[in-house]
Amino acid sequence: MASSTTRVTLANSARKLPKGAKLVGAVDPKQEIEISVRLRAKRADDEQVMALGAQPPRERQYLSRSEFAEQMGADPADVAKIDDFAHHHDLNVKSVHLASRTVKLTGTVKAMAAAFGVKLNKVKHEGATYRMRKGSVQIPAELEGIVVGVHGLDNRPVAQPHFRRKPPRKGATARAGQGGSFSVEEIAKLYNFPGGETGAGQCIAIIELNDIDNKGHATGAGYKASDLKAFFKKAGIPMPQIAPASVDGGANKPGHSDADGEVVLDIEVAGAIAPGAKIVVYFAPNTTNGFIDAVKAAVHDSVRKPSVISISWGGPEDPESSQQFVDGLNEAIRDAAAMGVTVCVASGDNGSADMADGWDGKPHADFPASSPFALACGGTNLRASNGAITEVVWNGGPQDGAGGGGVSVMFAQPKYQANAHVPKSPAHRSGRGVPDVAGDADPATGYQIFLNGVMTTIGGTSAVAPLMAGLIARINEATTKKFGKTVGFINPLIYASHAHGVFRDITVGNNDITGSLHGMYKAGPGWDACSGLGVPNGAALQNLLAA
Repeated sequence: MASSTTRVTLANSARKLPKGAKLVGAVDPKQEIEISVRLRAKRADDEQVMALGAQPPRERQYLSRSEFAEQMGADPADVAKIDDFAHHHDLNVKSVHLASRTVKLTGTVKAMAAAFGVKLNKVKHEGATYRMRKGSVQIPAELEGIVVGVHGLDNRPVAQPHFRRKPPRKGATARAGQGGSFSVEEIAKLYNFPGGETGAGQCIAIIELNDIDNKGHATGAGYKASDLKAFFKKAGIPMPQIAPASVDGGANKPGHSDADGEVVLDIEVAGAIAPGAKIVVYFAPNTTNGFIDAVKAAVHDSVRKPSVISISWGGPEDPESSQQFVDGLNEAIRDAAAMGVTVCVASGDNGSADMADGWDGKPHADFPASSPFALACGGTNLRASNGAITEVVWNGGPQDGAGGGGVSVMFAQPKYQANAHVPKSPAHRSGRGVPDVAGDADPATGYQIFLNGVMTTIGGTSAVAPLMAGLIARINEATTKKFGKTVGFINPLIYASHAHGVFRDITVGNNDITGSLHGMYKAGPGWDACSGLGVPNGAALQNLLAA
């Protein structure tokens, strides 16, 4: 390794500085940083995982976590080459995780910059200063094909939480429950979630991202145990077992960030639907590295063994963003599918534009909801009177948000959407259509949540991801009792013709939040890029998956 000076560009590693970013100087060369080097899999096959998803859950042969590490993890011989590389570049190997194919390296900014042929600068963007790089990562020729990603050199945020607070109504009293909001149990009843199961024996993983301070430390977003206790007591639901898990220095730090609303919403919705499940909240920094590591930590957690993951964070697909970030996170979600873990992801709260600020005039799907291995969760406006439901696409305009949806420019259309009549992507190609399913997300008809000592109403597709995760946990309890397996990756099954009648089709509305995309995506009969297949009838979905 030391003798060779030939370097090659790491495929897909190019980064550009975001619009409006201002260079403020070089990063302190003595600052210690930690990065993740991702390695190729011994064997990894997207088609194989897709084929697995098309089988009835009863017949599926999932890999256990240990089998996955053995068959689809990293090769120890590849790790030995990274050890050698670190030794020759004054870097330290902090940890090796074969199953997630990740080697953690630490070292000074000066050593990292030299090792990977990059220049790291302090850059100011949207009022905060981050460590950023532009251009591509360089690696020794001997590592070409072995290293598939280098994450953590750049620590800018990569995702936003997809929740919305209910706008204050003039003259209205601030009592929760007014103006059409719902308790979580009311939503479960209206959507006919199966009774009898509580998610017992299952673990729900919830991914949460912390803000980053100027020194690169995770600073906030979290929950107060007192809020959760009050919520479950008021709802008359036994409080589930809840545990915070730290990834890359992330932590449960309530009171520092508006994203506390996200964390509490996710836990209270998932917990109210599946109080018998264990809930583990994986906190990580909001960086490419942190986001991927949090999902991989949940997927490969061989102690708690989550069977469903809820992600309420994301951002607009952007061909200029780092492709290796997209590849790394998509790979983590695909790995989950291979092990029988369902990954529910919010599809965004800014309609088909998917951008609140600096909109570029084009529609965007939201990532990671656009991963073909994710169950993408869109949003509706729900009204109910005496059990009769009126439900349309959520679109409250630029101020109050709209359900995300669209067609991916980064992922080709998966086979399971072949008959869904997905329109062409903005790049005029065949792409993955988002969302797959929908549920109540309009903050005007949102969820009654306990936050900072008071009941409040929160919406957003952030509520739909944990809602679906709770439903999957209930169904997993039933299928585990019945035939010893979880339902895992369900997308191919819900798009199949025999799933007819499992979803209530949403046929009214659009998600053109700007009013200038000319209703690019409108609801209509069948799948659409506003509400997907529609709202699941929980009991019918259980019957389909437990057949």
